[in-house]
Amino acid sequence: MNWLVASLLLLLSFFVWFSLRYVWWKRPIGYQYPRILMYHMISKGQPNHQYKGLHVAPIMFERQLKLLRETGWEFVTMSQLAERNWRGNKLVALTFDDGFADNYHHALPVMKKYQACGTLYLVTDRHNRDWSVSKKAHHDSGELASEDKLTDAQVREMIHSGLFEIGGHTVTHCNLANTGLMAKQQEIVGCKEQLENDFSIQVSSFAYPFGIYGVEDTNVVKEAGYISATTTDEGIDITPDPWRLKRIKISGKDNFLAFKVRIKTGFRGYI
Repeated sequence: MNWLVASLLLLLSFFVWFSLRYVWWKRPIGYQYPRILMYHMISKGQPNHQYKGLHVAPIMFERQLKLLRETGWEFVTMSQLAERNWRGNKLVALTFDDGFADNYHHALPVMKKYQACGTLYLVTDRHNRDWSVSKKAHHDSGELASEDKLTDAQVREMIHSGLFEIGGHTVTHCNLANTGLMAKQQEIVGCKEQLENDFSIQVSSFAYPFGIYGVEDTNVVKEAGYISATTTDEGIDITPDPWRLKRIKISGKDNFLAFKVRIKTGFRGYI
């Protein structure tokens, strides 16, 4: 009898853990509220990688887009989302931060297959940079610096595909919390100007590096002429502030169930 009690307790413990981890029981946030998804790299991360969560495997990325397409979600860019005043039935915006070359090699072909558009938040001075140390000095492994970044030719091809628009992500992926006002203006305004000049485009959306921002930063972004800015604050906006938009984190550490839960509620769970 003891083994039966122990088995039931183990089963109950698993059920509680599973329910807290995936909150499958929570009601979805209304589908009139758009989902903004945050990606970084579309590549298979290695077990010893410090930033495994930033790598979403291409096969998983395809499963995600296939699910969204088959369940009636409409893909939009951030500028299109702004034009719709942050409302619309089952709208989803794919966003990609930083400018990793795998966005061209792996994300673009899948997006062509499913006719999915997205917004690429591009660091202009991105090559051979390990910007993680700007947030935490001990993150000096050089792992991000060794990742291939997009060339300008690849960015142009992504733009010409009609599936990508470009957003600003500062010149050097600086930590805005440790940056003076003049330097912030150079980073935020300079990024926009360089992108518009280099690619003959209009840049209207911005993403705060590391998701770090304050009132001064949002003011600089507004004054620079951006019409929206995304954070790394997790969730789905019910009453969106265009310069502090939440995003749904898409992690390479998650399974497919976690993705489905995030689309429903904005979060994977409580654990």
